[in-house]
Amino acid sequence: MGRAADRPLWEFGLGAGAIAFTDYRGADSAHVYPLPVPYFVYRGKLFRADRDGVRGMLIRNPRVELNVSVDATTPVSSRNNSARVGMPDLKPTVEFGPSLDVHLWRSGNERLRLDFLVPARKAFTIERQPQSVGWFVAPRINLDVRDIAGRAGWDVGMFIAPLFADRQYHDYFYSVAPSFATPSRPAYQAAGGYAGTELLAATSRRYREFWFGAFVRYDSLAGATFLASPLVRSRSYWAGGFGIARIIAKSQRQAVGDN
Repeated sequence: MGRAADRPLWEFGLGAGAIAFTDYRGADSAHVYPLPVPYFVYRGKLFRADRDGVRGMLIRNPRVELNVSVDATTPVSSRNNSARVGMPDLKPTVEFGPSLDVHLWRSGNERLRLDFLVPARKAFTIERQPQSVGWFVAPRINLDVRDIAGRAGWDVGMFIAPLFADRQYHDYFYSVAPSFATPSRPAYQAAGGYAGTELLAATSRRYREFWFGAFVRYDSLAGATFLASPLVRSRSYWAGGFGIARIIAKSQRQAVGDN
């Protein structure tokens, strides 16, 4: 991919795409959402946004980085979810926290990268008075392949991640208070701990002023501590999405430092 000094400090683009996934992990209802696709790359020394996500580079050396990890969940209307009818809606959440990234191996040409990442994120509801909904940890083994099969610009990434969360996080998604119990939905108190396993593969391609990306994800709840919740209707599922964007602006200033 070359050195960062060969590329603009930032690039910005706009496009569109679609994503399909379940209401929450374990739900049996899924939706397809069209969505805008903003393309933003920033190659700063302490903050970066690129194919690896948005992160603040708090500590960096050849083997270990301490970055910032960010994620989110979508809102769920209980009226449109058969398992949650009569229960409060799930507010969208935003998650952020530190990520310890250990670089296990690099090929000589940097086209193959194997990393061990440990993001730990605190989740908050997105509403007028945000509420904490606990911690989520997703250690994963991550493999990145650049210019796959000799095709310049085609990148592939994949990871496997066992998932863990505290009791508060699982309570938000899987507990059923006695006041919302029914003959078919008994009261249930979720516990913290293991939350299943996630496997993801993604590909992206930059061609001149256009960018294309797609992903597919498989999620298994086998062995999860909340598997007995009446709100869990599916023990595994697939999700995926794609997007395309056109680069419409870039800086004249060049990035400084390595890729």
